[in-house]
Amino acid sequence: MGTAERAGAVGTRLILVLLLVLAGCSEPAPPPAFNATDVMYLQMALEYARQGRQVVTPAATRATDPSVRTIAAELRDRWSADAGTMERWLLGWEQPMTADPASHAGHGDVHSLRASDIAELTAAQGADFDRTAVSMLLGHLHNCVAVARMEATGGSYPPARTLAEQSAAAYQSGIQRLLTLSAAG
Repeated sequence: MGTAERAGAVGTRLILVLLLVLAGCSEPAPPPAFNATDVMYLQMALEYARQGRQVVTPAATRATDPSVRTIAAELRDRWSADAGTMERWLLGWEQPMTADPASHAGHGDVHSLRASDIAELTAAQGADFDRTAVSMLLGHLHNCVAVARMEATGGSYPPARTLAEQSAAAYQSGIQRLLTLSAAG
């Protein structure tokens, strides 16, 4: 085989290798490994963030105690930032943003903030507003921690588990701070 033939054979092999590499790059990446717990966590956490924002948004500006305003603003910012990430994951997995109501049949809404709770907060003034907001946030954050722990122990998508662990720690810190405020007030 002459030099020209060898160069042609090497060139052909390089083209074949390049085509194989390019063909491999065009294959879709496998979907991330997630399970039903990951999906349920994200759906529930999004709903809890939506509900929590109904308390922290007014509390961040109306609370008379600056500490309550600070905690409320921190929670509002955390829920807003986390919600974007959670929505992207659910969209990427082609999962609904909310859980099927039938999946919660029999649970009732004991873990949810009700319209009457928000109406009570809206009607409250001064120190009563602060006490109402703190009380609502304490209960709400306990629920948020429970959902985050569910993910941390049963989820399979590592970034969601990490988010849940970080969220649980932040919520527990918020609970401790609110308990301190509640005891002092």
